[in-house]
Amino acid sequence: MHPVLRRNQFLVKEHIGLFKAANNFDIFDPQTGEEILHCREDRLGIVTKVLRFTDWKRWTPFDIEVRTPLGEPVVHVRRGVSFWLSSVDVMDETGQTIGGFEQKFFSIGGRFMVLGKRREPLCQLEGNWIGWNFRFVVGDRELAKISKNWSGLGKELLTSADNYVLRISDWIPADDPVRPLILAAVMCVDMVLKE
Repeated sequence: MHPVLRRNQFLVKEHIGLFKAANNFDIFDPQTGEEILHCREDRLGIVTKVLRFTDWKRWTPFDIEVRTPLGEPVVHVRRGVSFWLSSVDVMDETGQTIGGFEQKFFSIGGRFMVLGKRREPLCQLEGNWIGWNFRFVVGDRELAKISKNWSGLGKELLTSADNYVLRISDWIPADDPVRPLILAAVMCVDMVLKE
């Protein structure tokens, strides 16, 4: 696991664009403003690019690479074509599958099961239907929380770009294998539920 994943807070900013096919994000340390990660969707086929400008956008595949500003791989998030419920795979910096997400049927606000390397359930990602807040929970215990940051009236009305804050609970060990999955989930939620 890359050392940058030992942090407990991340500010995720989606790139602004009126006519964009790819979804790209930059991730910052919210305390210092230091840019710590780049999330890029560089491998889009022409058909996917065209479909991203239609109502079919939410069903198109995505392939997001999360890297440090120096280009070191951290996490890779991938989904194929999805017509009903999404199944997303997450790989580590070496390309090995470390887990994924399975979208739950009939969930108000959005719900995913976060799965480990052998597809075993690790926790749930639950959203609320009135806002943009998501929690990672095991039973009644909260592991992390994603919340949307207000970006200003112009940006909110004229673009689909969003800003999110990810807070991982202090009691999660720095080397816990759920950490890269939690970070990957921010991109997953944006691409699956909010686009």
